[in-house]
Order: sequence, then C-alpha cells, then structure tokens
Amino acid sequence: MSESRATGFPGNAADRPAGPGESFSKLLKKDDDETVVESASILIVDDKPELLDSLYQLILLNGYQADKALGGEQALEALGRKRYDVVLLDLIMPGVSGHDVLDFADREALDCKIIVVSGDSSFSGVKHALHCGAFDFVKKPYEAGELISTMETALRQCRLESQNVAMEERLKESEELHRFIVNNSPDLVYMLDRNGCFTFLNDRIETLLGYRKGELIGRHYSELVDDEHLDIARNIFNERRTGHRASTNVEMRFKSRLPRRGPRLFHTQSVWMELTAEGVYSDLNERTREHFVGTYGTARDISERKESQELINFQAYHDLLTHLPNRALLKDRLSLAIAHARRNKRRLAVMFLDLDRFKLVNDTLGHSMGDRLLKAVANRLQSCLRRGDTLARFGGDEFTLLLPEVRTKDDVVVIASKILDRLNAPFVIDGHELFVGASIGISIYPEAGDCEESLIQNADIAMYQVKGRGKNGYQFFSEEMNHQFSTRLSMERELRNGLAQGELRVFYQPQVSLKDGRITGVEALVRWQHPTRGLVLPADFLPVAEETGLIVQMDEFVQSRAFADLALWRRKGLGDIGVSVNISALQLEQEGFVDRFVSTLHSSGLTADLVKLELTENTLMKDMELIIPKLKELRRLGVRIAIDDFGTGYSSLSYLQQFPIQTLKIDRSFVGDIRADESDASIINAIVAMARGLKLDLIAEGVENRTQLRYLHSRGCSEGQGFMFSPAVGAGELQQLLQNRPFERLVLNQQPDAVV
Repeated sequence: MSESRATGFPGNAADRPAGPGESFSKLLKKDDDETVVESASILIVDDKPELLDSLYQLILLNGYQADKALGGEQALEALGRKRYDVVLLDLIMPGVSGHDVLDFADREALDCKIIVVSGDSSFSGVKHALHCGAFDFVKKPYEAGELISTMETALRQCRLESQNVAMEERLKESEELHRFIVNNSPDLVYMLDRNGCFTFLNDRIETLLGYRKGELIGRHYSELVDDEHLDIARNIFNERRTGHRASTNVEMRFKSRLPRRGPRLFHTQSVWMELTAEGVYSDLNERTREHFVGTYGTARDISERKESQELINFQAYHDLLTHLPNRALLKDRLSLAIAHARRNKRRLAVMFLDLDRFKLVNDTLGHSMGDRLLKAVANRLQSCLRRGDTLARFGGDEFTLLLPEVRTKDDVVVIASKILDRLNAPFVIDGHELFVGASIGISIYPEAGDCEESLIQNADIAMYQVKGRGKNGYQFFSEEMNHQFSTRLSMERELRNGLAQGELRVFYQPQVSLKDGRITGVEALVRWQHPTRGLVLPADFLPVAEETGLIVQMDEFVQSRAFADLALWRRKGLGDIGVSVNISALQLEQEGFVDRFVSTLHSSGLTADLVKLELTENTLMKDMELIIPKLKELRRLGVRIAIDDFGTGYSSLSYLQQFPIQTLKIDRSFVGDIRADESDASIINAIVAMARGLKLDLIAEGVENRTQLRYLHSRGCSEGQGFMFSPAVGAGELQQLLQNRPFERLVLNQQPDAVV
C-alpha cells in the first residue's frame, strides 16, 4: 500500500499530496454530490478517550462533522435520540459492548450503516457483527485512507438507498395519482387490442352506462355501440392514426342499462358520446401493421348538450311550460298579419293579458302549483280563440293574443268578455280551488300602431290602465295613455340621470323625547334637487324608483350619507343621538345585503347600536323566509329594527313575535285622529297596550299640536317627530338644532302656543 494511502492522504494523478485545505473526501467527490458531505450524520463510538478523539479529528480533517460516544451506554443514548447515517463502532468495550449496540440497532431496525472498527478480528466476532447488520469491518490499528474510504462508501450507499426510496415513493404517488385521475375522470377511458376488444376500462363505465368493467374486458366494442352508429364506430374504434391526424370529437350513441334521468326529448335508451381515439404501436418509430397494438381513447357524455340543442330548437319559437308560441313566434306571425291587413285594408287586434292574483297563488302554494295553474289558464284561453288566432306566452304570467281579422271593436269585446268570463270560474288543482282574473289591454291596427312593436307596447300600456283602476277588465289603447306612459319614462330617465349627477339630497327630521325634549335621533329622508323643478318630494319619484329598481341605489346612497353625517355630529360633541334609515324590500332581498350594509356602517366609524332600520309591515311580510334571517343577523350585530307606519299594513301579533323588532312607529294617520276630548284615539291606546305587552319602544309620527303631544306623553309614548318640532331639514340646519336644543323648553314648559 502506498504511503499516501497509509497516512490518509491519497495522491492525485501526478502523486501530488493534497494541499492543507483540500481533504480526502472533497478530492474524492469532485464530480459527486457535495451535499453528502454537508448532510452526513456520523457517530463515533469507543471506550478509550484518546482513540475516540483521534478518530474524531480524522473525521473532521476529511471535511465531515461527527458526534462522539464514550462507551456503549452513551452510544445507545445517542442512537435513541438521533438518526445517524454511519456509526463507527468499537466492539470490545466494558459494560455495554459493541455487540450490544449492534443487537440494539438490529432490534430497533435502525437504518444506519454500522462500520465495526475493532481489534477483535476473530471469526466469531466478525460473523456476529455482520449477522447483526454491520455494513463493514475495519481492523485496528486501521489505515486512515481505508477507514475514510469505507465510511464514504457507506455514505454513498445511504444516499443511493435514500434516492431509491424517494424514487419509489414518487413512482408510487405518480401511479396512485394516475389511477385516481383515470378512475375519477368524468370521461370514459378505454383501450382496445388490435381486434377491437376491450383490454382496459376505467370506473366511469359503471356510472355512465351501467356495465361492470369485468364483463366487458375481452368483449368487442360493438356490444356497446348503438346499432344505428356501427358504421361510424368501425372507423374510430379501429383508429390507427396518431397525432393531429387521429379522430377527435366524433359523436355517436352508446347503449345504456341505466334508467333515464330527467326530462328527455330522445326516445331511445342510448347515451350520446363524443369520442377521441388514436392508434397504439409497440414501436413509436415504426407505425406499421406489424407493430400495431390496438387503440386507446376517451368518450365524453354529451347527452345533456344534445338534449339542450333539441330544447333550444323548440324554445326558439315555443314556451316550454305551456307549449304555446313565445314572443319570437308571435312577432313573426304578427308581422305577417300586419302585412296581410295592410294589403287588404283590414284591421287586426293585439291583446296583452296579465293574470290577476297569480303571484299570490305562486307565493302561497309554490312554483310547482303556479306552473300547473299557468298550464290550466293556457288551456282555457285557447278554448276562447277562433281559428287562425294566436295565443302566445309573453313571459311570467303574461299572455298575448293576436286576432288577425276583426271588423269592429265589438268583435274584440266579445272575445275579451269571453276570456274574462272563463277565467272567473275557479281552477281546481290538487283539491285547491284557485281564482285568478285578468287585466287585458287591447290595441287595434292601424289606429294604435302600424308595426308589431308599437301594437304590443300600446296593448301593454292599456293593460296597466286596467291594473290601476282595480284589475279584472279590459281597456282599448288611446293616445292619452301614451302621454302618461311617456311622462313615466321621462321621470325614470331623469331620475337615473339625477342619481348619476349627484342630485339627491339627504334631509333629517328630529326624533324628540316627549319626556324632556331632547333630540334622541334623526330620521334620514331623501329629496331630489331637480335642476329645473327644484326640490322634489319623495311621493313624486319613489314609486318610479321602486318600480324600476333604482330604489336600491337610492337607499344605499342615503344610508352612506346619513352614517357619515351622524359620525361628524358625534365627533363635534353635538349629542348622543342615533340615526334611522328606511330600507326597501328590494334592498333587503339583495344577495349580500347584510355584508354591504355593515361595511358601509363600519367605514363611517359608527357602531351598530347607533343605527335603526325602519321597515314597513308590507316589506316584512313580502318574503319572511328570506328577510327574517337577515334581520336577525343585523340585530345580533347591534342594529335596531323598527316597524314604520305601524297599523296601516298587515298587522299580526304572531308575526311581530317572529321578527327581531325593538320599536313601533305609530302612523301619522292615527296621531291625526287625536282630539281634545280623546274620543278618537282608541287605536293609539291599543297600539300602546300592545307595545307594552311586547316590551317595545314607541315613537309617533306626524305630531303637529299640543293636544297630540300631551296625549301621547300621557299614554307612555316615549318619542315623537313631526312639524310641531321640525320638518325634515338639511344637514346644516339639523346641526343648528342639535346645538340650540330648542325643544326642551317646548316640552317641559307645555306652552300651548309654542311654535318653532
């Protein structure tokens, strides 16, 4: 053995000794993974301190780090505490010997490489060491190069084993992922041999077509294909091409054992599938007949898409529920009828019919009952028509009738009266006796329009005239109605522009304690500063806002402005007051309403207990299942809930107990009935008694004189608002009222002639 080997410093190609900073291991690992040196975990075990230190220094000199264990007992403690890659172990040690350490490692199934470094070279000692799992044996006195070489061989073995384990884990995970993806794919995945028989099918076959995989393996593909599509199947299931030339998205029908689900227009038991396939070859470079193995491909269920195409073709011109013509087909027929009437100088009529009380049936008994009622109505309407007339469902509970040939209005009146008479008779569905009427608007060509759009629109306008005067009747269109309709459209357009241009203003009406005259809160009210009409009151534009849905945007604006103003007043120290904001049914029904409302509140810096929501009884009753959870969530956050205009809507104690309400607002019409002799205030007395029983606060609207103030205070009403105190005023004027506190003297002194 060379001298460099004996001293632990191997030579290079020119037998040059390594430099002082160049260790044996690093010379050995020039082309290997450097992380082995850095991550190696080594334990040295010997019972002689000088030998232990010597071996430790040798390990350090070669660029490694190591732990020392003086004797077998420390070795066992170290092995129990930490995982090592290599253990350099002396065998002959007092107490716990190296053999005991080997037995421990074997018993605990430690995965470290144990190199025995011992002077005991007897056959029995070596045999026992190797039998207990020792990686190698180095005899003392050892050569440094031999020991380091043996240790690095063990470290390489550790690294290879670790890499193999990691690779096996990755392969296992990859295989499991591949199996999961294939078996849980929404598509059918299959493989065929060169004869067209199945060699593989994923689990989708069972849920898609009702076949078990086992019964199809080895069977020919033709057993799955619908007989009408066998010719197409021969090409794709015998596909030999690959790449972009292979078959893609070929549609055909497969046989199925599963019952059909949902409404279908197809009358067969088959399932529409879209197939993609390509050939498989044993040698990718030799795509010849001899190397052809078979075909693999995927098949996707497209039955719903094919069904949708059929439905789309039908729905293009018909209503799916009633099977009546829809508005597209009606307009086509109306256009032809107008051309025919113009050519022959005839008249025609269009009726626009809207069902009365249908929404009540739909909301009370459910949409299923509503759909059945619509079908029954459609059947009755068809029985009223003449040959050649067209009845179409225009949408919802609206129907349109085209009467292509009429001589006089009397002809139309006969049909309209017949329709109303037929619809007045009750409908009996599942034991329910249902009543609906109809509001009918009528337009006559050419007097009420000369095109399909104008005739339908004018009939619609006439129908709304019937709705406005009590429903269940008919009305012919006149130009005066068009003017009214145009006015409404103009109002809607101007209101939209007003919202966009920031023309809305928020006014505030004080809410005053009837005990001491303090302003306890304010109600935020909207006004419209019109550029030409001046200040417009809510009664003139709120109905249009509610009908068009602009009320939601309006509510959100008022709430945001009111929260910001209140936060400013409180920062100025103008009183411990809260704010009441009105909320519409449309805003309350909006998805995400609670989150948006709370976000607006928090952005202003207010706490929830300073805000009171005012809702009318009609709003509360509109959709209780949707509204109650939202109100309870707001109440849980601290927002107070009040019923506005109480007593004018649908009052019910049982419903009041379901809602998280803290305050009742007595409507101004009841307050106005209060007289000096107290003879007409029975309703107020009842409301006060009910509020006490339910432990609710009371506030009265429309307080205008001393008599009303005294009476309400004597009956226990805690707050009031009205012209006696102040009308609704702008933010600046309200701030002055908060500073001057003018109502305290008015209430406390009970001056009959006090005026603000």
